[in-house]
Amino acid sequence: MPYKFNDARRDKFPKARYAVANWSEYNEALRARGDVTIWLEHGAAGKWRAPKRKGRGGQPTYSDFAIEACRTLGLIFHQPLRQTQGFVRSLLKLMGLDLPEPDFSTLSRRAIGLSVVDDGLKPSCPITLIVDSTGLKIHRGSGWQEEKHGSGKTRKSWRKLHIGYDPDSGEIVASMLTTDQVGDETALPELIAGIDNPVG
Repeated sequence: MPYKFNDARRDKFPKARYAVANWSEYNEALRARGDVTIWLEHGAAGKWRAPKRKGRGGQPTYSDFAIEACRTLGLIFHQPLRQTQGFVRSLLKLMGLDLPEPDFSTLSRRAIGLSVVDDGLKPSCPITLIVDSTGLKIHRGSGWQEEKHGSGKTRKSWRKLHIGYDPDSGEIVASMLTTDQVGDETALPELIAGIDNPVG
């Protein structure tokens, strides 16, 4: 039997536990992971600080816009809050702006009651609509068995995704999923009916 001489002592030693003692260096290393080159609009600097309030209590440092911008960047690049703080700090440094970046605890606390406001305005003139479609194959759970074991092939089934695109705003304003026999001309009336804005 291998290692029979260590049987009496096996699993008798407690597992070593290591505690983080240098929290400032640890947090700084996590923030440094978020440094990357990207650019923000210069108009964002004027909305970065929170307006003065007249009530009692402490004054907020960052506006809701600043918290929303930081959290949005963190979600887009899949970064935790410390990396998001470092990411925003590097952006402000590259832009040459003397603005503080929200720390990770502020981002966590302020995001709870944050109300996101959509500033997008509906166009008053009719929009231009570009319609195209793409085929989507429906995958089944037995597909890997057919490929691995060489069983009989099943008939492929497809669906067609019709997309309505506004080239002026760059947004997809309508979409519809149909069978593969439906063409763009047939799906066009239903696509237009689902758009709130007038279509030119």
